[in-house]
Amino acid sequence: MKAVQLIEVDKDLENREVPKPEPKADEVLVKIKAAGICHSDVHYRDGVGSVDHLPITLGHEVAGVVEEVGPTVTRFQKGDRVCVNYMITCGKCHFCVKGSEQFCEKGKMIGKDVNGGYAEYLSVPSRGIYKLPDSVSFDHAAVMMCSTATSFHALKKTRFQPGETLAIFGFGGLGVSAFQLAKAFGARDIYAIDIDPVKLKSAKEIGAIPINAKDVDPVKKIMEITDGVGVDVALELVGLPLTLDQGTRVLARFGRLGLVGITRKPYEVDSYEAICREKEIIGCSDHLLSELPFLLDLADQGKIDLSHVVTKSVPLEADAVNKVYHQLKAFKSDFRTVIKP
Repeated sequence: MKAVQLIEVDKDLENREVPKPEPKADEVLVKIKAAGICHSDVHYRDGVGSVDHLPITLGHEVAGVVEEVGPTVTRFQKGDRVCVNYMITCGKCHFCVKGSEQFCEKGKMIGKDVNGGYAEYLSVPSRGIYKLPDSVSFDHAAVMMCSTATSFHALKKTRFQPGETLAIFGFGGLGVSAFQLAKAFGARDIYAIDIDPVKLKSAKEIGAIPINAKDVDPVKKIMEITDGVGVDVALELVGLPLTLDQGTRVLARFGRLGLVGITRKPYEVDSYEAICREKEIIGCSDHLLSELPFLLDLADQGKIDLSHVVTKSVPLEADAVNKVYHQLKAFKSDFRTVIKP
């Protein structure tokens, strides 16, 4: 089968012919209909995050149709529309039993530790497969497994409540998903902070308050709008020391900052300010298995409109995928792009 693989770190991906996987006893073979391109994939290519082996097929946002099931699989049959959780977990360790499967002691990530979705087929354990409502497209379902699920988990970790205000630093796929979810949860005012005028225009169109961080200091602007109060919750989705600092400073008393954007660079916190205003800084890693059915239900009810998230598709061709990677690295990409084999 055809696949687009990472052969060497810090090099463009390449087209490869690889064996079609055969499902094991408890696995489901999925014919891939959509595979999202995530900024994390660019990190793996660049060596910022390590992969288990090379060559490897990247891609952890996957949706498709069941092609074949292993002999012990009973919940799925050929033809089922499904989406795939990107964490392969054991279901037995301390973290899995607790419901924090993202820290599974034997966990492996699709597209990082094992071959992923930049291919025609993918075989994965049935434990991480979910039936897809007919109302949800493959494109939207694929992205929902990462950007929407990550945003959902971040809002849960920061204990976001109806009537609260939210500042979103980085209004890409994660940011739009966070906006959609926060509105569904009853948010009051939502501020979208970015430097891309196209993304800010879209933010305004869907009801967010856009702030161009190239033109103004977003912290000063939000403090001005809120009469010095700040916001209840901020989500940092970029992973830059600058936006981490801004996310901390924009918080109101008892405000919570969710750290989602990945970076290895440290940043300083004004501890006096954090103590006196009782601010909280919270790490938000991935998502929980238990959160995915809830997300699919929200999408089925029409409470999440991912048409503002998935804005482009490309074929399963290395040149097309590499072009998107270059745009993502330069922060000049569309909100979310999916590969359609």
